[in-house]
Amino acid sequence: MGRGTTATRIATAAIPCLISCLIAAGAWGQSAPGFPAKPVRIIVPYPAGGTADGIPRIVSEKLSARWGQPVLIDNRPGASGNIGAELVSRAEPDGYTLLGTAPGPLTINASLFRQLSYDPTRFNPVSLIATMPNALAVRAGLPANSVAELIALAKKDPGKLTYASQGNGTTSHLTTSLFEAMAGVKLVHVPYKGSAPALADLIGGQVDLMFDNVTSSLGHHRAGRIRILATATPRPVPYLPATVSEAGLTGFQAGTWVAIAAPPDTPEAIVVAVSQAIAEAVKLPDVQKRFADLGAEPIGSTPAETRAFVAQETAKWRRVIQEANVTLQ
Repeated sequence: MGRGTTATRIATAAIPCLISCLIAAGAWGQSAPGFPAKPVRIIVPYPAGGTADGIPRIVSEKLSARWGQPVLIDNRPGASGNIGAELVSRAEPDGYTLLGTAPGPLTINASLFRQLSYDPTRFNPVSLIATMPNALAVRAGLPANSVAELIALAKKDPGKLTYASQGNGTTSHLTTSLFEAMAGVKLVHVPYKGSAPALADLIGGQVDLMFDNVTSSLGHHRAGRIRILATATPRPVPYLPATVSEAGLTGFQAGTWVAIAAPPDTPEAIVVAVSQAIAEAVKLPDVQKRFADLGAEPIGSTPAETRAFVAQETAKWRRVIQEANVTLQ
């Protein structure tokens, strides 16, 4: 995924919000006097060890150094990210409790759950930290060396191959559901609580395949513990040349990202101050190198750009859920 491509996509998404963007641009120069005056907590609604945990940790180190205050990661997994998201939604809107999340709580769960204990639209989007393409990985011993061979294997024994996901309603679950619909195959879903335990069982051979972000799976692929067959990107990426689309599933595309959001009613000046600090953090050479090693693209968007991007992603995943007839198990 090229940097220009992502930047263009975010800019395009922000066009309908041009007025908001202009307002935010003026607010960018605002300051939040005295903030932060105590430790800041970033609630990650997933277990430690996955991408949604690792990316905020990298940024939190830089924020702590910049602010002279501890920036702590607090993992609160469960219910497809809803437990952590609810905690942040009820937190004091003072900037000292933030949400560091993958797409689920902000853009997916409202289309999957009949009722949520929080309103995703009331969060204050702060910054899109990074984006990562999804990749199709299989266990090392699976007799399939390409997407076409995997599809053929799945069609030979319908309902036999198992796939792991980060949990019900996550991007890995929805991406595989889209794959099933477009490829005309039936797989058995094995949901986990995050990428780390799912990948552990894929490496151990307890499940056959998984769509996961490149950030989590690339190191295991390079070590030979799993095999990445293709990425869910419109064009090949340099280090993984094959794409799912090249196997005949034209237009197949899915990725994930990590963003920071603040509780409802957080003052604009605080939102802007945190967003600006994140934008500066992801520009640091060592941060960019660490992201590149993970297969992640640093972004650091403004609050207005982030809000527009979240709205675009919400509409996209709603379509996937409806067209693939995804239901929670």
